[in-house]
Amino acid sequence: MKKYHISRHHRFITVGLNYEKADAATRGLFALDDDSIEILLDRALEEGIDGLLVTSTCNRTELHGFASAPQHLIRLLCDYSNGTETDFDRVGYVYQNQEAIGHLFRVGTGLDSQILGDFEIISQLKKSFKLSRRHGLANPFMERLVNSVIQASKRIKNETGISSGATSVAFASVQYLLARVPDISRKKILLYGTGKIGRNTCENLVKHTGHDQITLINRTRERADALGRKLNVRVRPAEAIREEIAACDVLIVATGATLPTVTASMVPADKPRWILDLTIPINVATGVGELPGITLVHLDRLSRITDDTLAQRKRFIPEAEAIIGEVLADFNQWLESRRFAPVIRALKAKLKTMKEEELDFQARKIEGFDASQADVVTDRIIQKITRHFANHLKDSEIDTEESLELIQKVFQLEIPER
Repeated sequence: MKKYHISRHHRFITVGLNYEKADAATRGLFALDDDSIEILLDRALEEGIDGLLVTSTCNRTELHGFASAPQHLIRLLCDYSNGTETDFDRVGYVYQNQEAIGHLFRVGTGLDSQILGDFEIISQLKKSFKLSRRHGLANPFMERLVNSVIQASKRIKNETGISSGATSVAFASVQYLLARVPDISRKKILLYGTGKIGRNTCENLVKHTGHDQITLINRTRERADALGRKLNVRVRPAEAIREEIAACDVLIVATGATLPTVTASMVPADKPRWILDLTIPINVATGVGELPGITLVHLDRLSRITDDTLAQRKRFIPEAEAIIGEVLADFNQWLESRRFAPVIRALKAKLKTMKEEELDFQARKIEGFDASQADVVTDRIIQKITRHFANHLKDSEIDTEESLELIQKVFQLEIPER
């Protein structure tokens, strides 16, 4: 039954894990690629889950939806990732109803990002919702919720300074290199992988180092060529990866594969090298970091780099939370109206039926009965009665669920399925 609201019997649930308790290796176990998400959504629909949103990024993997119990969603997550329920119990979290809604607001507005004010997640939420809709798992509740989160995100970005300054994983990578690699402008840099993070990192390298010895390699040559032309940097084919690793002083890996793309056998131990792995799951095998002269830095360490920009951003958290509170209040008002509106409509229809039957009876019984005047008076009475019921149901102090059940029972209302 599709109610599209939350109650004791109809729970909106979030299950997931993120950077706070799960390290990069553990997050990699629960990462979901595009094919896995497609299959997961199909199975969820078959199993009767009413509305589901799946997000999987380098910092978190989460499932948001209506299910009979959290374990249902946890099982789906584990079935289509390499994580286990034992692992989830150790590092995962579960939110329900208003807590789950509030959590999604914080995620989508950058307050729960590994780097405060990072709004990359909002594009992922939009993409995830479109995918859910294509699979028949986007109901009015999910659509309104995602749109509300997007609205809050836009307002926070435009009305506060929480996203001011250049702070991102790509920027943190360049900060790290500038601070720790001697004569970085003279070092040979190889960027392996030109997806979104790879592109942003390359742009930051060019912008902040003025470097002209950057080489790009990507599995799809066309994408690397396009970025190379844009930034005027060198491009090599994927087949040259070992040769280019041997030549480079700094290797930045942003390949986004499910298994390591750089292994110990690919890295000569002939000189000092700095290797930055910007991916989840990790794409640089852990054994690489044990090689002589190799400094291996994973995503989590880069994301912990803080500077004055992050300190400045924290000042805007109260403003951001106030905006979330406003948008969330509007969403909850809509949610409550959807919750009791069908009952109020059914009550009004029942009262009008009772009115018409009574007016018809009185018209036949009373000589000179003025049906038109009686109709006006009774309509006003019905309007006042239903308004009183609606105001009662809006009162946060009462148990709306019990009141709705009582109204339906007393007036013997039949609520049509929608």
